[in-house]
Amino acid sequence: MTPILCYAAHMPGFEDDTDVLDALREDAVHEPDYVTAMSHFYRGEVGRIMTWRQRLDTTTTWAITSTGTIFTVAFSIEKVPHLIFFFNLAIVLVMLWIEARRYRFYDAFRARVRMLEAHFLVPVLMRQPPKLEGNWRKLVAEDLMIPAFKVTMFESIGRRLKRNYAFITMIILTAWITKIFIHPPNGQQIESLNSFYNALKVGAIPEWFVATVMLSIFVSVISITIYIAKKSVGEFTEVGQSSRTNWMG
Repeated sequence: MTPILCYAAHMPGFEDDTDVLDALREDAVHEPDYVTAMSHFYRGEVGRIMTWRQRLDTTTTWAITSTGTIFTVAFSIEKVPHLIFFFNLAIVLVMLWIEARRYRFYDAFRARVRMLEAHFLVPVLMRQPPKLEGNWRKLVAEDLMIPAFKVTMFESIGRRLKRNYAFITMIILTAWITKIFIHPPNGQQIESLNSFYNALKVGAIPEWFVATVMLSIFVSVISITIYIAKKSVGEFTEVGQSSRTNWMG
């Protein structure tokens, strides 16, 4: 057992799930110090999640900005091949990967904040003993010593698809198809499904490759988004599913 794990296993005061204001009951003089330290800890963790939240917005902005720029070029210049949307998708998927990685850090710090809010701030606010079970102080301390992600990369990608990138991807695919109809290659008319399929060819890139890329991205995005929407739990409950509807007057 490593020294850190050994220390976590024998950390004093973590064996019983006592009230937050009773954690240092043996030395009542330090009670205000404990509450003050926890308050500053909470503020620091909130600052962390706000920093990572801003980083999530940054990658989304990059994806939208690059998409808007490519749309402008593609539809304003007829000679630009529709394959430009393939590179548009590539850029957006790279942004999705970066944002999913950043989201894992955001979610890890958000979990700490929610732990403090539920187990520390609620009892202090209500002036009542904690109503939730679990040795939360030990969990937070272990996470401070050995930080760990709370969601997998796959779930993180699914959550970001659900929030933003599924819509961006669908818009790009729609624009891709629209570009083919508006500016068909070699001036050929698209009057049937077969002529549309033939129009997918760009230079030495065959039709089947372009069609495969389109369909695979469409099916993958829709499947992952639906799967995560059913399996994942959001940060907030919907209106009408909790007593917080009283806030609406």
